[in-house]
Amino acid sequence: MLLNMPDALCVLLAAALDRRIELLRRLHAEDTDAYRLFHGTAEGQAGLTVDRYGDLLLVQSFHSLLSPSQLAVLEAFYAQALPGLTLVYNDRSRPNSRIANTLSPERLAAAMAPRQARELGVAYRIQGRHAGQDPWLFLDLRVARRRVLREAAGKSLLNVFAYTCGVGVAAAKAGASSVVNVDFSQSSLAVGEENARLNDLPIQLRFVQSDAFAAMRQFSGLGQSQVVRGRRLPPFLKLEQQRFDLVFLDPPRYAQSPFGVVDLVCDYPAVFKPALLCVAEGGALICCNNAAQAAREVWLEQLERSARKAGHPIRSVEWLAPESDFPSPDGRPPMKMVLLRL
Repeated sequence: MLLNMPDALCVLLAAALDRRIELLRRLHAEDTDAYRLFHGTAEGQAGLTVDRYGDLLLVQSFHSLLSPSQLAVLEAFYAQALPGLTLVYNDRSRPNSRIANTLSPERLAAAMAPRQARELGVAYRIQGRHAGQDPWLFLDLRVARRRVLREAAGKSLLNVFAYTCGVGVAAAKAGASSVVNVDFSQSSLAVGEENARLNDLPIQLRFVQSDAFAAMRQFSGLGQSQVVRGRRLPPFLKLEQQRFDLVFLDPPRYAQSPFGVVDLVCDYPAVFKPALLCVAEGGALICCNNAAQAAREVWLEQLERSARKAGHPIRSVEWLAPESDFPSPDGRPPMKMVLLRL
């Protein structure tokens, strides 16, 4: 499938597409039109990714700006291989480069246009460009959302660091009894509310704008003090204690607030323990760690040790690997996801 384009980049794109033919057939049969078409780290051009979201083709570069000729080759390749998609290119190789990467008025309008993508029968709001940097749906988490669709029927779900609430919407679509989405960003939760409206959901989701630590400590029964080490904390939303059948924990690589520090490499247990204590007896917790520096065996050992110390030992462990549109040359992808049953 070289399409008469001998350029080296074209050869890499064609090989990546050929490797996905069977996967794309399965995904399309599952009512999915959102997936990664090129994962440059494992497919020949580190720092370059190409993702499809419905009729949007999102190209991102993380190490260096694509040259005009490279972008032209890429656009020509997909125009022939997957016609009808609108390409948006976001360079993210330098501070603010996504914003500084100017587009023509026509392309900017297309990039800012609200669109829909579908994954496993669930609709999600997508834009090629918006006020933030990350896409509104992380495609490497598909396997986790797939598992939530299998697990959630009749269960209560807490979705922490919910971002645009994709996990919560999937759980509601699958028949969850209740869903609570927690995130500090009101703009992200607003996209989550739009995602909920796009789907015919049998329940009304709850969207909680709160620091994750403050919310989890209150849900778990630990409680959130108003004064810590002599310092008065900022006002926070008061929440009643509540335990959940399923907790989904997907924290950022590093974040700091007056309520606590998230550090996925050095101190994952700091965020894991309050999440663990939100799980009802016999429930489950899905944890994610996107830090490449964190070895999965060391990370799991941290989780198991933390759970034992908290008096909630883990009964079973199941790893969830990203699906094959996110290939890993050594079988150890940076994104680590694990389902823990308590």
